[in-house]
Amino acid sequence: MNVLKAAIVGLALISANTPVRADVIADWNNTAMDVMKAVNVTGNPWTRSMALVNVSMSDAVNSVQNRYSRYMPELPSDPSASAEAAAATAAREILMRQYPGQKERIDAAFAETMKAVPDNPARVAGIDLGEKVAGAIYAERQSDATNMPDTYRPLTTPGVWVPTTPPLFPQYATAKPWGMESASQFRPAPPPALNSALYARDYNETREMGGLKSTKRTDAQSDAVRFWTQANLAPSWFQAATQASARHGLSVPESARVFALMSMALANCYVVDWDAKFQYNFWRPITAIRNGDQDGNDATERDAGWQPLNTTPMHPEYPSQAGINAGAARGVLEAVFGSGTQGVIATDASDARLSRKFDSFAQMAREHEEVRIWGGIHFRNSLEAGDAMGRKVADHLVANYIKPAR
Repeated sequence: MNVLKAAIVGLALISANTPVRADVIADWNNTAMDVMKAVNVTGNPWTRSMALVNVSMSDAVNSVQNRYSRYMPELPSDPSASAEAAAATAAREILMRQYPGQKERIDAAFAETMKAVPDNPARVAGIDLGEKVAGAIYAERQSDATNMPDTYRPLTTPGVWVPTTPPLFPQYATAKPWGMESASQFRPAPPPALNSALYARDYNETREMGGLKSTKRTDAQSDAVRFWTQANLAPSWFQAATQASARHGLSVPESARVFALMSMALANCYVVDWDAKFQYNFWRPITAIRNGDQDGNDATERDAGWQPLNTTPMHPEYPSQAGINAGAARGVLEAVFGSGTQGVIATDASDARLSRKFDSFAQMAREHEEVRIWGGIHFRNSLEAGDAMGRKVADHLVANYIKPAR
């Protein structure tokens, strides 16, 4: 099968499983992802930007239609404005403030949206409203401490080598989350003691399943590991939200709510998780397994040359980022769409020929988490603790933000 034919077949499969309805919210989520892909923004800053875009769009839409409560209720409202124009303008304004070098791409997306919005006073009012809402949201988040200088101090003793690549975004450990009291609000209990049976269980599972030369990991599991790279972790959940929103025929305010809640939840994951990670500073499997004879546990055999299938991320192991992301995204989507069958096709951000098909958000979340064991970069308890944290973040936001106004 040639590349063109494969692409056509892939699109047909997606269309058959997820009837797509054009939607200003989904369109601008795609634009935001394209913009950040062009400038290579990933991880913590990626989720922050997506939250800024989606909260701004949700507040802009509800400043017109008042279907759901707003993140900033004191913002101006204008029932005469175009909700579509307000949402698109809010997204454009946020993206332009963060990525001015992508002006041509952003302006082209805005012009495309405006083709479907009548050129009348409602559009003018919507543009004005969207600019005001985005400006207020952007200003409010300038004090979230995510841009503080990196002052992480490696802990060591004089003369002892430590890894010389700094950890990724350590300042997020003390950043301000969206709609929560503090980064430590859902901090989990410490990781299991090194001499415990639970730690031995997790150690041996990851050593056997996650090693570069593992004979127990299947080819299918290895394929899943290779799909769930950093580039696909959060974007795949936005694909799931887009497909579910289209399938259920959500209105613009309903769609804006879904994306705003999920964006806030995922952005919070990188704050509450970093708080816990740098609180406990727990070692990664590659360090633990190569030092298995020094952990005080007779059930953990040292493997001196062990290497994981995945490259180990540059931040502490516990709790798992994949676990908390999956728990948070699944929690929001199930709160809106239910926990039953929800067909999802997650497509690779770099190669549209590669995809994963799931029958439910729960199934997608499980694979999202399991690959971190199969890839050798996490222990199971870390995934379980992360998933529980993510569900708490989702439950808190759904219960307290963007609630039905009437």
